[in-house]
Amino acid sequence: MDREWGSKPGSGGAASAQNEAIDRRERLRRLALETIDLAKDPYFMRNHLGSYECKLCLTLHNNEGNYLAHTQGKRHQTNLAKRAAREAKDAPAQPLPHKRTVSLRKSVKIGRPGYRVTKQYDPETKQRSLLFQIEYPEIEDLTKPRHRFMSSYEQKVESFDKRYQYLLFAAEPYETISFKVPSTEIDKSTPKFFSHWDPDSKMFTLQLYFKVKPPETNKPPSAAVTNGTSAPGVPPPPSQAPPPPPPASMGNPPRGPLPPPPPPMGNGPPRPMPPGGNFSAPPPPVGGGMPNFTPRPPIPPPPQGFQGLRPPPPPPQ
Repeated sequence: MDREWGSKPGSGGAASAQNEAIDRRERLRRLALETIDLAKDPYFMRNHLGSYECKLCLTLHNNEGNYLAHTQGKRHQTNLAKRAAREAKDAPAQPLPHKRTVSLRKSVKIGRPGYRVTKQYDPETKQRSLLFQIEYPEIEDLTKPRHRFMSSYEQKVESFDKRYQYLLFAAEPYETISFKVPSTEIDKSTPKFFSHWDPDSKMFTLQLYFKVKPPETNKPPSAAVTNGTSAPGVPPPPSQAPPPPPPASMGNPPRGPLPPPPPPMGNGPPRPMPPGGNFSAPPPPVGGGMPNFTPRPPIPPPPQGFQGLRPPPPPPQ
């Protein structure tokens, strides 16, 4: 059977122009959704009926693809331009921020100037000072040298050291030179800190004085004080209180003073112990003594070391 259309067998009939348009719009909608996020569009709105509206143009659309096609149309683009012009007209005019433009001058440097540095010391105030004399014989007309102090953290030539600072001198067309000085506070009073430019001799002079550091309060005592002798005119250090007594032990109570020795006997001082360690029996009484007195046996010597239990004394005779 001859086919009335030119499609392959089993593939169905050829699509009509209406079906091709529907398929094209669907493909464009999917492509637009991949590149455009409708959630960020301020004029896109979905109503309670399930259709879509454009809040700028007040138009109704059946699907997202139709709305995307509307956003690329002339009506939507014209309304966007009108709203932008109206907002720019209603917005107050804000002044532009003032930016200070500094023109960098580019000149050819001819080298470093000659200089002379003099160290000075004032015995009355005990201050040290520096005198700088910089020569600029080829300085430009109607210009004066300039100077400034720079912290060690500002420069990038050497590793920073908080103990020093830099004093810079600059004048065109010479190179800028700097001097590394101690980072001590500078006395900027009028008679001590001054700068002078002599246009006749082309010499720039600057003098500065360093302030005297206050004496340190945590200095160790001198050797004379540590040995117990103080310098003349200096009061001796206060005497230290004796250390407190050690705490009493928790076991046995502290013992009191020892009892006094027994008084001497009537027959004289006690006799010394014989070398053998045995006491001899006392002599029998003389005269009217006790008739029935029987002398006791001698007392055994005291034990030497630990010998167990002590035996009971013998019974009396």
